[in-house]
Amino acid sequence: MAIRERMSGNEAVAYAMKQINPDVMGAFPITPSTEIPQYFSKYIADGKVDTEFVAVESEHSAMSVCIGAAAAGARAVTATSSAGLALMWELLSVAASSRLPITMAVVNRALTGPININNDHSDSMGCRDTGWIQIYAENNQEVYDNYIQAMPISEYCRLPIMICQDGFITSHAVENITLLEDEVVKDFVGEYEPAHYLLKKDEPLAVGPYGVSPYYMEIKKAQAEAMKSAGERILSVAEAFEKISGRKYGFFEEYRLEDAEMAVVVIGSSAGTGKDAVDQLRAAGIKAGLLKIRVFRPFPMKEVAAALSGVKAVAVMDKAEGFSACGGPLFAEVRSALYDLEDRPKCINYVYGLGGRDVTVGTYETIFGELAEILRTGETGEVYRHIGQREGEE
Repeated sequence: MAIRERMSGNEAVAYAMKQINPDVMGAFPITPSTEIPQYFSKYIADGKVDTEFVAVESEHSAMSVCIGAAAAGARAVTATSSAGLALMWELLSVAASSRLPITMAVVNRALTGPININNDHSDSMGCRDTGWIQIYAENNQEVYDNYIQAMPISEYCRLPIMICQDGFITSHAVENITLLEDEVVKDFVGEYEPAHYLLKKDEPLAVGPYGVSPYYMEIKKAQAEAMKSAGERILSVAEAFEKISGRKYGFFEEYRLEDAEMAVVVIGSSAGTGKDAVDQLRAAGIKAGLLKIRVFRPFPMKEVAAALSGVKAVAVMDKAEGFSACGGPLFAEVRSALYDLEDRPKCINYVYGLGGRDVTVGTYETIFGELAEILRTGETGEVYRHIGQREGEE
């Protein structure tokens, strides 16, 4: 029977961890992810799990603990944000290239500098090409559900996984949530039984060896193939999860896209505000829609193109600055996905919400108004745009 509760996103992740009972957690506190190891350490202290909690001196060390534990055959978890994730940078690639299925809760927060503790996606987007699967949540329910699906995906693909949520907006805000029973979660996630690990005495193994030229590229190709095949596993796990929860997941969510003439593409909690804006525009007879990306790595290129193939104008919203001088990271992926369409929509980019800047229904109305102007004139105009910042001030 489902359990109805009220929880913050951070508490929901810690609760899911409790239900899974991982072998090792290496963690170092950083706002706004600190509550996750804090809640979970209480479960350990109360004897509700038998996880080995390793309190370390930095996030670099936290990931080192997870790498060592995973290489030894243990199920390893951690949580971090912002500069903490940046301090792990070197080891993110080590974990991925070593094909270690580490599960990391990332509570998205702006990267310094200047120092800012509020939400945007600059931290996880900055490490998007390190070889980790990345799944994003709109609300607390999705945070919980994504975390439960993480290990069956990661351990099958032998790739580490980030389960991302928006700092403070979901991590600290309390929402109604439906939890699964402990035994249901345990059965769904299952036991971790790696085929190869350091403590397997009858099979000598090296983890993280020196990759000489005759082998390095083959290793990277194997990683790339694993990421390509991860999409199929993500969908099969989502299908199995629907059977135990009644909640359906895929690569993305299509919201009122079936006959939309214009649409926005967005990641994370801002999608909820966007849906309200779409509803208001629909009530006024305007054919607006929204595509909420859930899985960013691997990027579902063909599926995104198919979902947007009937739309005439698209605005891709990036909560991270790419500093490419031509748009943000989500825009680069979506525009590339649309390239092969014979009748592709006009496509523009908005960088928004940096450092916690508000995004409102009015923000979306402005964006849809500019999409309507593109439809009216047939002229795209400036492609790379920012919205929500003050103008004319130093």
